[in-house]
Amino acid sequence: MNALGKLSIPQLMNFKGIGEAKAISILAAMELGRRRRAEDAVELTKVTSSKMIFELMQPIIGELSHEEFWVLYLNNSNKVLLKSQLGKGGITGTLVDVRLVFKIALEIGATALILCHNHPSGSLLPSDADKQLTKKLKAAGQNMDIHVLDHIIVAENGFYSFNDEGIF
Repeated sequence: MNALGKLSIPQLMNFKGIGEAKAISILAAMELGRRRRAEDAVELTKVTSSKMIFELMQPIIGELSHEEFWVLYLNNSNKVLLKSQLGKGGITGTLVDVRLVFKIALEIGATALILCHNHPSGSLLPSDADKQLTKKLKAAGQNMDIHVLDHIIVAENGFYSFNDEGIF
């Protein structure tokens, strides 16, 4: 592979079946490999507490004037693979499609997830709808071996963790 990466376009074109376009593609692929190797590996954030989730999500949703629902998708080491906004609503609520939550989890190979949404009112208490949605997502996750670890309600100056409060 090292020798291949040092060849020029005309040298690659000497091989049967390799024209100019294919030679350029080969060199481009080799360059991408070189750049990837030179880059530092991305360090994923490991979730260790509900406070850490609050600190991660508060700058994103803590001060909004409307409600948003986000999901943190985690790997087996509880490292965040993806933060995804799945709902954006009004002042008092937002809709979430359970199928979409788990479609994304399956696509990226997540083994766990954490639900997050904000309360623009500043109230940290979960509504009945919050509790029902959490129960529904947790049950769906159990059927697919994707663990719903927590549901965090974020406000400007604080948070509520379903897990910390024993609702899980």
